[in-house]
Amino acid sequence: MSVRIAAAVEQSLSLIPQPQEVKWTGKKAILPKDTVPVIKIAAGTIAGNDSPEAYRITITPKRISIDANSDQGVVWARQTLRQLRYQDGTYPQVQIVDAPEFPIRGFMYDDGRNFAGIERIKSYIDLMSAYKLNVFQWHLTDKPAWRIESKAYPRLNDGKFQRPGRDQGMFYTYDEIRDVIEYARLRGITVIPEIDMPGHSDYFQTTFGIPMDSREGMKILEECIDEFCREIPAASCPYIHIGSDEVRINDAEGFMRWSQDVVSRNGRRALVWDPGLPADSLTIRQFWREGRPDKLEYPKGVPFVDSGMGYLNNYDPLLTPFKIYFHPLCGTGTSDQHRLGGILCLWNDVRVADKNLTAIHSGLPGGIMAFSESAWCGGDRATCDIGTYGTIIPPHDDAGMKGFEELQKRMANHKERFLGKEMSYWTPIHASTWQVEITGDSVSREFTAYGDVLDLDALCASHGIPADTPVTCRLSRNIVSDTDTVRYFKIGFEAPARSNRNSDGIAEHGKWPNFGEVTVNGVPVAPPLWKEPGAYRYHYHTWARLEEELPYTDEQLYWMRDPIPVTINKGNNTVALTLRRHFKGQHFQAAFIEAPM
Repeated sequence: MSVRIAAAVEQSLSLIPQPQEVKWTGKKAILPKDTVPVIKIAAGTIAGNDSPEAYRITITPKRISIDANSDQGVVWARQTLRQLRYQDGTYPQVQIVDAPEFPIRGFMYDDGRNFAGIERIKSYIDLMSAYKLNVFQWHLTDKPAWRIESKAYPRLNDGKFQRPGRDQGMFYTYDEIRDVIEYARLRGITVIPEIDMPGHSDYFQTTFGIPMDSREGMKILEECIDEFCREIPAASCPYIHIGSDEVRINDAEGFMRWSQDVVSRNGRRALVWDPGLPADSLTIRQFWREGRPDKLEYPKGVPFVDSGMGYLNNYDPLLTPFKIYFHPLCGTGTSDQHRLGGILCLWNDVRVADKNLTAIHSGLPGGIMAFSESAWCGGDRATCDIGTYGTIIPPHDDAGMKGFEELQKRMANHKERFLGKEMSYWTPIHASTWQVEITGDSVSREFTAYGDVLDLDALCASHGIPADTPVTCRLSRNIVSDTDTVRYFKIGFEAPARSNRNSDGIAEHGKWPNFGEVTVNGVPVAPPLWKEPGAYRYHYHTWARLEEELPYTDEQLYWMRDPIPVTINKGNNTVALTLRRHFKGQHFQAAFIEAPM
């Protein structure tokens, strides 16, 4: 089911994700006499497909019909209808048969570090449902705070025991949690709450003066889990994620047996992070390592979901959809009894002051669209071996790149029709051709690379240049124009992770970050007039340091800044960029992206 059937007719559809099968029954757009769908729900309704999420839509001049294997299939059919509807209210004459490749297609939000609030969580759920994601992993505890109401231990909700400045005292009542779970259910989504244990629990030590994995700590934690399960029935919340990553304790096996038993005794199934502490064969692993998909060592012989496509907060949001699109979920792009799907994650370790910026700074809408295409359709889209893509863009005539360009056209359509404000940061990227020269001590490389965004760290690695080696990079490309004109470009010399403050910050007046320079036909292109020149320069990791409490602003992220006007002459124009890799942990990257005004 990884191969999708495109409609080769005069009309075109702009559906995300691409449906399994489209049959056109007429070329003219129509307004059916009855636009209220006639719905039929019964297991096995969709012949040859037993997925509870399978559905069929039939649009004729008389009516719109929905046939589905379950209520969840009806939800997805309605979302497809929303995308099918033209702006004048008419519909194409089509029959669509559709079902997902993977049964788990999720999104995770870290509420422990930055409290979102009910309305924002619901907006994330709406976005997920629009693109047929069916699992919301709600990371409700992390180092700063416990965000679940605690009747047994109200101290857990007391802001004085939580990290200063991190939404102290903010938590979700059980009524609110039940409300979110029901809101999600009506939109085809199962909520998986995560109580991260025994690591990522600084708040616990501060609150009780004991570690979570101590005998006393485990007693407190068990009471809290039991209380949660009494308040939130298993029928509406059948899974609990228990974390287990990035921690070392004396009795890891004993702690994990105990925690999994607590979850099982309460009628739930456990999930854990992998790598993490040892889990039993029934627990679902959430794989979180990154790397070449063909080199990743996925769990074997146990059920797992894949989060190795990369965290949204860690990459350039204009490049992230490319990375996600070319990541074959679970290593193969096909589901089986162990390969259950994937979960896309957003971790904002850095404090977010204006919560409206959480999603847009990390490109949540574009990431979800690309992930939806990958997880619903399945398949392995890489067609040549350049590190199996990752963040290295192939030539424009590569078949895989053509597929990604087609997805970007659909994304642009959805930005215009549905998500103009939410996707204000986004513009498509293309496979522009660059000549690259990289030099440094005992380093000299010249090669051709492609892309409006160049991940220079990845390109250096692919050409045998070790990570963090100080180098200077010179890039050049040609732009041909029929007239003298002014065009607008987003120009960037780094893409700092929103989970860390390690970056060159905002440059001084008249300069670009990371010793960046850009010229067109030898004429320098001036940077913006910086509002905070010289600010936020931290050439070191800032996890658990005070610098982590300084929120990112739009000015620090090139994709959030206004495009720069660039004078282009008639004929051939030479664009040249120069920048340096000069500190450990730098996101070494260059971007020169045309952005229509």
